[in-house]
Amino acid sequence: MLTYPDINPIALQLGPLAIHWYGLTYIVGFVLFIVLGRLRLGRPPYDRLVQQGVWTRSDVEDLLFIGVLCILIGGRLGYVFFYKPGYYLSNPLEIVQIWTGGMSFHGALIGSIFAILFFALTRKRPFWQVADFVAPCVPLGFASGRIGNFINGELWGRFAPPDLPWGMVFPHSGSLLPRHPSQLYQFMLEGVMLFVLLWVYSRKERAQGRVAAVFLMGYGVLRFIAEFFREPDSFLGLLPLNMSMGQWLCVPMIVGGAAIWFWAGQRQGVKP
Repeated sequence: MLTYPDINPIALQLGPLAIHWYGLTYIVGFVLFIVLGRLRLGRPPYDRLVQQGVWTRSDVEDLLFIGVLCILIGGRLGYVFFYKPGYYLSNPLEIVQIWTGGMSFHGALIGSIFAILFFALTRKRPFWQVADFVAPCVPLGFASGRIGNFINGELWGRFAPPDLPWGMVFPHSGSLLPRHPSQLYQFMLEGVMLFVLLWVYSRKERAQGRVAAVFLMGYGVLRFIAEFFREPDSFLGLLPLNMSMGQWLCVPMIVGGAAIWFWAGQRQGVKP
């Protein structure tokens, strides 16, 4: 049994200015997106589109800028409406207080879809071409964010068997019983494993829309699994079928991703 190391969430204090590790993990995610995006431009079909002048290196930074804005808005509104609609309807001014915490991945995903749609419309690019470009570039950003969750000692896991070698006590949880370090599970599953899956899958040119579809299915399945080890939100608990809100929100991702994958192949006459 391990004990959470109680890491100082502040990485650097410069007078009144505090630089938090969690904020730095976001910056790492942004940098990784730019690096991977530029690498992606050198791979089919984007290498041809660069040669034709359709895509440029500056598109990666533009996508990141638009994406960050839409993800912040979508992530916050997703948390408000998926997790605490009653509370925020009674306290609407707190919706904009994003610094108090409360973000939803699934809301951020909806925000990212709007960002991709906006970029595709304003740059006159096919929506699925843009979505396929973005998909492999984001999982390592998720991984970085989960490290931030671990450093903050938040989003801990459910109780673990006492003999689990990596079971960890999170004093912030109000219990001294070992728990699953679910932040690290999600780091590996939704971050590293999903990245490897998408990066390898996208090495070969696929029917337009299929890389994005694999992202939806892959994240949905891996997050669904991780939720079995993550402590449900205390104000929600487990929902019908003993599933968490995170698991229920993953179901349409998996179904929708599978539908898009088959539709994309049929639309372009590509066999499974």
